[in-house]
Amino acid sequence: MSVTFNGAFTFSGGGFTATLAPPSSPTAGWFGGGRGISTVNRITYATDTATASERGPLSLVRYGLAATGDLTNGWFGGGKYSFPIFSTVDRITYATDTATASVRGPLSSARYGVAATGDSTNGWFGGGYGTVSRVDRITFATDTATASVRGPLSSSVYNLAATTDGTTYGWFGGGRFGSPGYASQSTVARITYATDTATAVNRGPLSIARATLAATGTNTDGWFAGGYLSPGPRSTVDRITYATDTATASVRGPLSTVRQYMAASTDNTTYGWYGGGSPGPVSTVDRITYATDTATASVRGPLSAALYEYNLAASSGIQ
Repeated sequence: MSVTFNGAFTFSGGGFTATLAPPSSPTAGWFGGGRGISTVNRITYATDTATASERGPLSLVRYGLAATGDLTNGWFGGGKYSFPIFSTVDRITYATDTATASVRGPLSSARYGVAATGDSTNGWFGGGYGTVSRVDRITFATDTATASVRGPLSSSVYNLAATTDGTTYGWFGGGRFGSPGYASQSTVARITYATDTATAVNRGPLSIARATLAATGTNTDGWFAGGYLSPGPRSTVDRITYATDTATASVRGPLSTVRQYMAASTDNTTYGWYGGGSPGPVSTVDRITYATDTATASVRGPLSAALYEYNLAASSGIQ
C-alpha cells in the first residue's frame, strides 16, 4: 500500500485506488515566539496528551506578537525583543514546518501587544502598544506586500485578544488603554470583513475588564480566556455567541489555573487549546471542550519548555 498527499489523500494497493479530500478543519496548532525565544511548538490535536514537538523557529526572537492563518500557512506579526519593536511578519508553511519561518511583507507600523484574526483569504492585525487603534490587513495570496491599513478599532488598546467566525466577522476583546493608569477594558469590537474600512462597532462586553487574555472559537461562538485584572491573573473564560453578540459574554468553566499572556488555537468545531502563559512562566496547555464548556478546562500535554514560554502567539491548520 502507498499513501501520498498532494492536495488530497490518495490510497492505493491491490489494484484499488481511492482519493479522499484533505481535512476541512485544522488538525494541529502552532505556538510561536515568547519572552526571549523564537521557538515554534506544534500540538497535534489527535495526540494532545504528548509534549508539543519543536519545529523550525521564527525568523527572530520576539514576544507580544499575534498570529492568524489558513489551513496551510500561519502568519505571525509584530512583537518586540526589548527594543526595537518589530513590524516583521513571518509565514510558517505547515507542510514544511521544520524550516525557519519565511519573512513576508511587514505590518504598516511596528507594534506589540497586538491581536489577530482572519478568514480563508486575509488576516487582520488590530491594536497594539502606542496605543494603537489601527487595523492592518494581510492578503495571504500577496503577502510580500506591506499590510494595508483598514478601518480602526473603536478605541486605542493593546494586549487584547481576537477570534473569528471564519467567514464574515472578527471580534477583538479586552485589552489595556495607555492611560489613565493603564486601565483594562471589557469592550468587544466587531470588524465586518467585507466593509473593513469602517470603524469597528462595539458589541456586548466581556464579563469583566481584563488584558493579556487569549481567544479562539468556532463559526458560532468565541471563548476569551484568562488575562489580568488587578490584583492578579484570572482563570475566567467568557463565551460570546456571535448571533447575539450585543449581550454581555457569559461566564463558562474556568481554566485549570490563573494565567495571562497565553496563546490559543482551535480545531474549529470541538476544542480550543490555550498554551503557555504566566505567572511561572508555564508550559501548561488547557483544552476546552466547546459542547461542555461549563467544566474546568482539562490539562493536556505541555509545550516543550516552561522557560519564557509566555506572551506568545498561535495559529492552526492541517499538519
